[in-house]
Amino acid sequence: MRYTRRAITILALTVLTATAGCSVEKDGGDSGTDASANCGSGKEFLIGMSQANNAEPYRQVMNDDVTTAAKAVPGFQVVVSDAAQDNSKQVADVENFLSQGINLLIISPNEAKPLTGVVKKAYDQGIPVIVLDRKVEGDAYTAFIGGDNVAIGKAAGEYYAKTLLPQGGKVVEISGLPGSTPAAERAQGFREGIASNPKIEIVATQTAEWLREKGQSVMDAMLKAQPDIDAVYAHNDPMAEGAYLAAKAAGKETAIKFTGIDALPVASGGIKAVEQGRLQATFQYATGGREAIDLAKKILVDCTKDVPKSTTLGTMQITKENAAQAYTELGGKQ
Repeated sequence: MRYTRRAITILALTVLTATAGCSVEKDGGDSGTDASANCGSGKEFLIGMSQANNAEPYRQVMNDDVTTAAKAVPGFQVVVSDAAQDNSKQVADVENFLSQGINLLIISPNEAKPLTGVVKKAYDQGIPVIVLDRKVEGDAYTAFIGGDNVAIGKAAGEYYAKTLLPQGGKVVEISGLPGSTPAAERAQGFREGIASNPKIEIVATQTAEWLREKGQSVMDAMLKAQPDIDAVYAHNDPMAEGAYLAAKAAGKETAIKFTGIDALPVASGGIKAVEQGRLQATFQYATGGREAIDLAKKILVDCTKDVPKSTTLGTMQITKENAAQAYTELGGKQ
């Protein structure tokens, strides 16, 4: 069955104005992946993309990856909402999508626990749910796509232990938003990675909530409390760049080493920061946007009933030696 919809303008803060498209229902209530009643080619599908926070460059690239990939699939229309790092707003955004009759939900949760209930609600209504990047609690969703944050954090820790600070040193950690799964997992992995070098000491940990400007202010305070810092392990590249700016203002940017995570192949991303010498290393954390749309196509267009519950995206370590090559390989434009 096919319905008409009014045109929808995709904005950073989206107000939906469309009527419902093809409703995707569960078959017998077993899972949210069986769209056999309404799936198929030649139909129109409305996809709600609930983003945690468009202020982060990583999430802007993720949105672009989702919307660009969707344009290549006939019948796909994506509407993006921005929770602006507000859990209650993200819950409301998803509720709004549900009231408009979306056919599939893609969500990158701001925090796991507060978003678990509304994700389950969508899933229980028979709407396929793809959880992207950050997890929710439980397994009431169709599929999760994201990197292995423990493994990425461990790779960063091993880089510190063996290459960056082989003789040991004092490290401060600038972490992501408390309650978000990548922050906890990147902290855990890093500690596992540096365990082989007992001379490395984490002397302070503080959150900057994934944001560059907060990374700068946090680092400014850390420098006052910890004047003998050897390195900064930041949970993403913008916070690492903010920390670098604070160190530069204090005249310590050459005495301290900085690393981040994300490695976005854009001019303002971490790969270029490594290439230009501000960061010693970054670790790729793919957005998963294209993979999410590929999976949505399998569910809605190809009528695939059994899709992988979890897809782990690959990573790579990027230093000055391979930064230029990695930028090109990951699709960066000069």
